Amino acid sequence: MSSFSFETQPELSADPVFELHKHGKMAIAPTVALSSRDDLSLAYTPGVARVCTAIADDEDLHHDLTWAGNTVAVVSDGSAVLGLGNIGPKAAMPVMEGKAVLFKQFGGVDAIPICLDTQDVEGIIAVVKALGPSFGGINLEDISAPRCFEIERRLDEALDIPVFHDDQHGTAIVVLAALRNAATLLNRRFADLRVVISGAGAAGIAITDTLIAAGVHGANTIVCDSRGIIHSERDALTGVKAALAEKTNYSGRTGGIKEALIGADVLIGVSGGAIGEQALAGMAPGGIIFALANPTPEVPPAIAHKYAAIVATGRSDFPNQINNVLAFPGIFRGALDARATRITDGMKVAAAEAIASVCSDDLRADAIVPSALDPRVAVVVAAAVAQAAELDGVARRITSGFGTPALTPVSSPAAFSTSAAH
Repeated sequence: MSSFSFETQPELSADPVFELHKHGKMAIAPTVALSSRDDLSLAYTPGVARVCTAIADDEDLHHDLTWAGNTVAVVSDGSAVLGLGNIGPKAAMPVMEGKAVLFKQFGGVDAIPICLDTQDVEGIIAVVKALGPSFGGINLEDISAPRCFEIERRLDEALDIPVFHDDQHGTAIVVLAALRNAATLLNRRFADLRVVISGAGAAGIAITDTLIAAGVHGANTIVCDSRGIIHSERDALTGVKAALAEKTNYSGRTGGIKEALIGADVLIGVSGGAIGEQALAGMAPGGIIFALANPTPEVPPAIAHKYAAIVATGRSDFPNQINNVLAFPGIFRGALDARATRITDGMKVAAAEAIASVCSDDLRADAIVPSALDPRVAVVVAAAVAQAAELDGVARRITSGFGTPALTPVSSPAAFSTSAAH
């Protein structure tokens, strides 16, 4: 047996990062007091049997009478964690704990990190389906492409609760919000933007789909992977990339990133590979560069500013951070409040428009999205998502917009807990 422990590693215990993570970043706490026999009889036996019987007679009560109505599973197999790659389920747990803390802090949503010791598609689907009754939603996290596409699609079909792969859709939603505001600042028609997306993994494909759904023309959109421009005549395309080729690059442009960027208004980097100045020089003047790889952007901001009027990254130490925390807490808050059966394209676009609206009164080239710490964001996103769920016919409860406690603007995210009482 190993003699290793946190206490025997002084270099770790002296590091504030490790000290903060000691014993994890979250815990389970009861929402009711158990200070008397009467309390115990209400919370547990015999009183709990009446609640179980009521749910057995009407399963919709499950959302009102258990934690499931306000609880999300954060599920990962550890195969694509941050910029660290396939580090496995145990090493992924600190990230999933962090995600759960963000859910609670910004959306009042309880979230449970679940790291699975399998990277088999069928195994992951089976486990998550079996866990479904314990939760009101499933947030898939850090699962590598292309497996993540099938996992999400099949779980979305199998479960009657929202399933959301944040690495795909959370990133895409915040990119859409940022791009809308950037286009407004530059007085560009959104539909006329010529967009190049560098990276055809989970985020790149979701960004492409979301931008097209929001009005960017596929004809004006080019996606590049490690082999260059994706086009319909290229050989050995996977099924996902073949579908991508059908809805983008109508002119059939070929070559690499340099050829793709000729005349482009927008570059969105989600590839992690460096993009040189020679390629950037071909862009249309006064454009937009979102270099989102972490920790090293595809284009250093100082270089990007030479070729673009507006620059964003995924880092918190530069302006215009494209951060998923702007999206997922409010999206799940709104979906749970509406008891949505799934998250639709309309709900995603509504979330992006809500994020963009938060900074519309103070829109600047260095502030095209709100701060990740802005407490207004989750509130307006939740309202927009709940209303979009109603419009799209996937809501099982009408929230009436800002009228419910969860959707009332608050000065502290803790106020979201008013809607979470079971």
